[in-house]
Amino acid sequence: MIRRRLLSLCVLELVNIPLFGFILFGMLGAPASPANLAGFGMFALLLVEGSAYWWLKLRQTARGERLPAGMAVFAVLRWVDIALFALTGALVVWTWAQGARWTETAVAVPLGLFAILEYVNYFHVQLMHDNRADLERLWRTRRLHRSHLARDTARAARRR
Repeated sequence: MIRRRLLSLCVLELVNIPLFGFILFGMLGAPASPANLAGFGMFALLLVEGSAYWWLKLRQTARGERLPAGMAVFAVLRWVDIALFALTGALVVWTWAQGARWTETAVAVPLGLFAILEYVNYFHVQLMHDNRADLERLWRTRRLHRSHLARDTARAARRR
């Protein structure tokens, strides 16, 4: 059961990237402006990071290892992502300052916010509760819990 869940998390994170790209830029016709592409890029980057983590978590459980491989990389990505969020936000503000049409940031803003939520969900607290066990724990404890990635990176840092 755990293996299937981890595999589905890994795969679905990646499937969402082309799916959202097709819907936003293909079906809805959002312009591929620098700001929109940067917002989509942040969204895609966070989903790739999430997929990579779930893949490593799946491998950890299959091998019976104490920690997933690559936690030092995720500890660095945690700070790199913040810098990239700042750059993406600066690009959106600059685009607005240039008097661009609203469509040139229509994708960047919501996907940037979604990327920030994914960042919090991965690197800090679990925001997504999509199964019975998660919902029951949330209801029972009445609080958000540290994410799996946050716990694994903290354990890896203590082991060094």
